[in-house]
Amino acid sequence: MRNLNALLVFVKVAETRSFTLAAQRLGLTSSAVSKSIARLEQELGVKLLTRSTRLVSLTGEGASFFERCRQILTEIEDAETAVTATTATPKGRLRLQMPVGFGRRVIVPKMWEFTQRFPELRVDIELSDRLVDLTYEAVDAVVHIGPVTDDRVVSHRLCNLSFAAYASPEYLAKHGTPQSPDELDQHQCLAYLLPLTGDHREWQFTKNGQDYSRVVSGALNINNAESLIEAAIAGAGIVMVSDFIAGNAMRSGKIKRILSDYVVAGPEVSVLHLPRSTLAAKVSVLVAYMKSIIEDIDPQA
Repeated sequence: MRNLNALLVFVKVAETRSFTLAAQRLGLTSSAVSKSIARLEQELGVKLLTRSTRLVSLTGEGASFFERCRQILTEIEDAETAVTATTATPKGRLRLQMPVGFGRRVIVPKMWEFTQRFPELRVDIELSDRLVDLTYEAVDAVVHIGPVTDDRVVSHRLCNLSFAAYASPEYLAKHGTPQSPDELDQHQCLAYLLPLTGDHREWQFTKNGQDYSRVVSGALNINNAESLIEAAIAGAGIVMVSDFIAGNAMRSGKIKRILSDYVVAGPEVSVLHLPRSTLAAKVSVLVAYMKSIIEDIDPQA
């Protein structure tokens, strides 16, 4: 094999499952990517990829070759990072993905300052609530809410969310304030919609060691926490969202926290990235900066 470029092209196609996406991320044409794969297969004498009109998949030999190639490229990257670690300046493209609500409220407002600190970085942020597979996608780091079940990634804890129920003063004046989770059946509750299943997220409560779990829904259910807050401000009903999402509206008096004696600790928020023997400078400074953001924020202050 004459150079490593063919390996890089193959790995990118395998990760994206697409010649077109691989070409875009490598700055090449789809034709150049296709020709590179064809030459590599001819040189090796095996078929690495199976092409269809909708998807590119790995053959058995291709899957084995992919794991070895990815390991080789990772070791080269680690070697380069180790050599330059003491003088490295974070530079290049930094690709992040994070949940919409937490990203908009907590992280994104502070990222302009981050780019000023590290002017040689170009930060691309995807705000979405989808699950990202870091192994196969061109993403450097992910802000993740909930338990981390993927043992292939490195996790850095940022904080724990706290979820509580909120409603507008106008709604409470008209319909009364529930004193326990059991009284929610008498109220209009606006649930978080889980689009993939069509179900509604459970509301969790705890008091004196006793846990309460309720599945609620009302006339309006949305898969976006910020939109739920806006509906609550308009007087549509009671919502349950995290303290980071509700903070500004509560401080301004547009909504009030209710059932405060029943608040339960919420899920952990983490930054995830793929393991490296020497952490890339751009990811290292990102993790440190995000931790500093959280330390400076009191969502209920």
